[in-house]
Amino acid sequence: MQLNEKIKVLLADDQTMIRQGFSYIIGLQADMQLVGEASNGQKAVDLTAELRPDVILMDIQMPVMSGIEAMQEIMRHWPETKTVILTTFDDQEYIYQGIRAGAVGYLLKDAEVEQMLDAIRSAFRGEAIYKTGLAANALLRVANTGFTIAEIGNKSPLFDSLTEREQQILQEMAYGLRNDQIAQKLFITEGTVKSHVHRILQKFGCEDRTQVVVAALRNGMVN
Repeated sequence: MQLNEKIKVLLADDQTMIRQGFSYIIGLQADMQLVGEASNGQKAVDLTAELRPDVILMDIQMPVMSGIEAMQEIMRHWPETKTVILTTFDDQEYIYQGIRAGAVGYLLKDAEVEQMLDAIRSAFRGEAIYKTGLAANALLRVANTGFTIAEIGNKSPLFDSLTEREQQILQEMAYGLRNDQIAQKLFITEGTVKSHVHRILQKFGCEDRTQVVVAALRNGMVN
């Protein structure tokens, strides 16, 4: 992120109180800007076209167009936009449908403030936000059934073998660790981790960490 550049956030939820609460918190952050609010999926698509947000917090159950349908439409036209699912329940089916639609993670509506802010920042950095057993099961389910909208490895298949260090980092990515956490665990610098992650993305032909993790699961490269 460049100096003075803010993460542009779009909030899509049909509950007014949820929008008000989240928008207030986002508005207090020096590195974030709430660029719009949508009360249904169709409005979320329209605002994405108009405002081009970096990150969308997307409720799944909304009128007019569901969050899943909205994500599918957004991924077709603006695949660079990162979407985080908003849900009331830690439900594997919701997570599964969200991953297939292209979401980079999910967030419970009753999550702590810091968890919500961390989810936005992680999504902006292209990091996957799946950290529970249910999410792991959903990822495996996607790996076994294929990816529809955010197609995995559509640029080039993975023929190049990973180095031992890249394999270690890939495994930690699958566990949902951030770059700084991987660096601390493997006793290397964060810059070194970033370099390895970049090379892993290139070898997989993927654009972000979520796609890499799903592709790795599909190929039995992580557990």
